[in-house]
Amino acid sequence: MTEQSVPEARTPADAAADRAPQGVSRRALLGTAGATGLVLGAAGAAVGYAAAPASATPLTSLGSGRAMFHGKHQPGITDGLQAHGHLVAFDLAAGAGRKEAAALLRRWSQTAERLMAGEPAPHGDTDVARDAGPSSLTITFGFGHSFFARTGLEKQRPLALDPLPDFSSDRLDKARSNGDLWVQIGADDALVAFHALRAIQKEAGGAARVRWQMNGFNRSPGATAHPMTARNLMGQIDGTRNPKPADADFDRRIFVPENGEPAWMANGSYAVVRRIRMLLDDWERLPVSEQENVIGRRKSDGAPLSGGTETTEMDLEKTDANGDLVVPVNAHARITRPDQNGGAAMLRRPFSYHDGIDADGTPDAGLLFICWQADPLRGFVPVQRKLDRGDALSRFVRHEASGLFAVPGGAAEGEYVGQRLLEG
Repeated sequence: MTEQSVPEARTPADAAADRAPQGVSRRALLGTAGATGLVLGAAGAAVGYAAAPASATPLTSLGSGRAMFHGKHQPGITDGLQAHGHLVAFDLAAGAGRKEAAALLRRWSQTAERLMAGEPAPHGDTDVARDAGPSSLTITFGFGHSFFARTGLEKQRPLALDPLPDFSSDRLDKARSNGDLWVQIGADDALVAFHALRAIQKEAGGAARVRWQMNGFNRSPGATAHPMTARNLMGQIDGTRNPKPADADFDRRIFVPENGEPAWMANGSYAVVRRIRMLLDDWERLPVSEQENVIGRRKSDGAPLSGGTETTEMDLEKTDANGDLVVPVNAHARITRPDQNGGAAMLRRPFSYHDGIDADGTPDAGLLFICWQADPLRGFVPVQRKLDRGDALSRFVRHEASGLFAVPGGAAEGEYVGQRLLEG
């Protein structure tokens, strides 16, 4: 890639901002600058990042990218990984029930729609994201098991929302697990993501209070020379075998069918959320060759130990000169393969996290594991049970928090998320 000069002079977005009529906010304008911004992103984003000082970087596809709030499915499920994320669970306030919950989801949906369009929050905007475009912001809402008793909707609670079983690697903090309501926020800009988190918290008002909240991150778009599968904090390429929307059975595995039960979950999905602490000091003491045996893939490029590239099918029967399996029998990649778990599949869409360093120097870091499936009893549960029985990675991780949430389908124009449940 050769460097080209990018003038520090005015960008198309700057010019458009000057032409805006009075009363139109710069954030709202930039949020709709897709025509110029996307062209620049497609043709010149790499150049801009390579040559322009940070203060002169124009609004490129990174800022102008926009996810749609209304649709068949909620945003934040099949969208690509985002650089910054917040997970937050709420419990309904004492005395709040179905009526208050409906009003809250209506407010939240209105707020999400505006913020995802790059517009200010509808009430008391803080101006944190005033100068930014939408930055691919997504806001996703779900209901926990306890929500249905709190709102008198027990008969509408899905069987798939039954509590997850206990697992041997669990060291769960109940205060940071579950919740009546769950919100996932992701964006490619940290301020845009925080702005959304603050707006959602404020709109909760007296109807709900925060139960727990976690912050995550991924690699920023454009940080690698070409698109790559993300790496986790162990340095491993993570997500190679994720199901893809182009797969013939993708919708069947990830989303509740339109004629599924209960009816209000049509086109929805179930999110399993696990805070998984990585014991990085222990992991980093292993030689790379031993790390690769634990995972079953090369650390450098994610290729299976049986050979090939990252996307090459793993040969589970291949042996070395001594007759030993090249991919160890307890390797994480072997155990988690769908064809080793009765076809169980889930769409993994995690964030890494780092919450400081303990007094003994141990980093509090790991994975905010989020996986999506049409039925967790046929997706997450059988895979985790098998991992429990002999995954080589288990001695290097600890599950510290857990949640399971029913995430209804997307809201149609004029609807709010969960309306078919709360007003059906």
